[in-house]
Amino acid sequence: MKSTAEHAVAVAPLEEVVLAEDAAEARRRLCVALATFATGVTIVTARTHDGTKLGVTANSFNSVSLSPPLILVSLARTLFSFEEFLRAPAFAVNVLRLEQRELCHRFGRASPEKWSGVRCTEGLHGAPLLEERLAVFECTPYAQYDGGDHVIVLGRVARFAANPNLEPLVYYGGALRSLAERHRVGEDLAFMCGWGG
Repeated sequence: MKSTAEHAVAVAPLEEVVLAEDAAEARRRLCVALATFATGVTIVTARTHDGTKLGVTANSFNSVSLSPPLILVSLARTLFSFEEFLRAPAFAVNVLRLEQRELCHRFGRASPEKWSGVRCTEGLHGAPLLEERLAVFECTPYAQYDGGDHVIVLGRVARFAANPNLEPLVYYGGALRSLAERHRVGEDLAFMCGWGG
């Protein structure tokens, strides 16, 4: 069995990087730095006016407001179905479970087969909902904002469901991971939702 020292990974000292407008290397290093913020992984789904199902993997998902109930997702302008997403009358954010890595990869690329074999139901306003997920937030469009190479889409939550006792799929350091530490559901909820004193 290998010792702890043999498993150690060399970590470069914290280095400040000044971003220049066209510095590709600085942008790459920014991407690496941003990946130190652990996030969940979602599949954002919608349906076009002619009924075509849309779906894309996204980890740029945040809660915004409890009153009114608002969430946001950031959609890349390079997304194959970008314009269709922006025009959709509703969308859903499906939070992925640990065992859904394959689904994450499948919806992370443009493919006419991405929905093949994926079980889903129809949401309150028509967006497809993955049958298997950790949580789902069904939304109607609330606002859109310029976000550089992305558009920030705010949605008003119309209906949601969650099973916080399942383990989430986590994105950290450029890789999909599991939680390293078991948690108690709700342990830090009051603090994170602003309910603390």
